[in-house]
Amino acid sequence: MKPLPAEAEEYLGSLRSERGLSLNTVGAYRRDLLDYFTFLGSAAGSGTVAGFAEDLRHRGLARSTRARKLAAVRGYYRFLVVEGLSDDDPTIMVDVPRRSLTLPKALTIERVFQLLDAPDRSTPLGMRDTAILEFLYATGARVTEATRVGLTDLDLDAGTVIVTGKGSKQRLVPLGSHARAAIKTYLPIRFELLSEGERSDVLFVNARGRGLTRQGMWEIVKRNGRLAGIDPASLSPHVLRHSAATHMVEGGADLRSVQEMLGHASISTTQVYTRVSPDHLHEVFVMAHPRAR
Repeated sequence: MKPLPAEAEEYLGSLRSERGLSLNTVGAYRRDLLDYFTFLGSAAGSGTVAGFAEDLRHRGLARSTRARKLAAVRGYYRFLVVEGLSDDDPTIMVDVPRRSLTLPKALTIERVFQLLDAPDRSTPLGMRDTAILEFLYATGARVTEATRVGLTDLDLDAGTVIVTGKGSKQRLVPLGSHARAAIKTYLPIRFELLSEGERSDVLFVNARGRGLTRQGMWEIVKRNGRLAGIDPASLSPHVLRHSAATHMVEGGADLRSVQEMLGHASISTTQVYTRVSPDHLHEVFVMAHPRAR
């Protein structure tokens, strides 16, 4: 049986880390996606989502089973769009059950700080990892966007970085002092990592001096999560993005600013972060309500 594409594996990982689905449920989604990709490989000229839906019906599968399989496929394509890996969602015109919008799984501020402190700063790659983690949390950038950042996109004196999102749309995002300091420390190491004669402009590189892939950045986040005592199943670059947005909103940032920083096309996407945690809601109530004390 052929393995799933790397992007599908990332999607399955996000179901665990961001939606908190059980191993059994993720396993079911994995089988559903394997079923779908097997169909695409065998359906000569008609390998489409609509064709897959029709194939499921012809197989005589129960309605609930068909709905779950199609939901897995829709979730996969929505993941590609959100991550900037595709501009098109082929499930839009297909009658596929939509899952309800769930609150992103954000780390607490304390857990984020533990993650940021996890890399071994006595090693070159540990300092690189620190720069990556600080960058992801400071900017809320998608993992694809982080892999695309070049040296010319940085303005460390001004404390800003140009982030290129979906459709090559660019936005100017601020860099905090911790992220700037981590990147300044990493830059000389980056030049040492570059292969002789290599002239890559990419900011974040691997041990061989080549630009980090999405998969490489995922592994860096998860590896340092393990060092920080965080369950890797609950952690991904997207979790850091969610955490940055959640902490900004809970800290008083207005939604329009957060929308601009994250590169959301619609404010409705950003509004999910207004559903704050019960603990924070209680803190706000105690501080703001005249009859709370």
